[in-house]
Amino acid sequence: MPPPPLLTPELVGMIDKGVSTIVASCDAAQRPSLMRAVGSGITPDGGEITVFLARSQSRQLLQDMASSGRIAVVFSSPSTHRTVQVKAHGVTGRPAGPDDLPLLSRYMQAMEWEICSIGYKAQVVRTMLAFELDDLVAISFRPEAAFDQTPGPKAGAALPPLPGAAP
Repeated sequence: MPPPPLLTPELVGMIDKGVSTIVASCDAAQRPSLMRAVGSGITPDGGEITVFLARSQSRQLLQDMASSGRIAVVFSSPSTHRTVQVKAHGVTGRPAGPDDLPLLSRYMQAMEWEICSIGYKAQVVRTMLAFELDDLVAISFRPEAAFDQTPGPKAGAALPPLPGAAP
């Protein structure tokens, strides 16, 4: 039985629309590794998240996730600084394929809007998120913990359980 959802519909909507996505893990000595994802997706109930990483740029991160099974992902809206971090143990990976292109395109468009809304050119996003499809890996996981990382007095606080969710 999957764990109860951790994310409110508002946070699922924020993640789903496409915001800045940074993926992290660590090695056995707790040394961090991280990389910007070039896309992300979330199921409507927030129960599963998929992030897309370029293998050629994420070798250490992918190795750390494979050996530790640990993942932490920060989703942040550049236009508002609203930020949430999710963590999990246990990831699955698969090569990205043509069926992922609509999601990746939607993510790119959303990030262009976010970045352009704060004064940058769309070309910045296109360069930052450029990829070759055969270089991408899709990493999926079920969030086990979530934290408010929006700058301010609640930054770092665990998100409270959803009303009606089983403990």
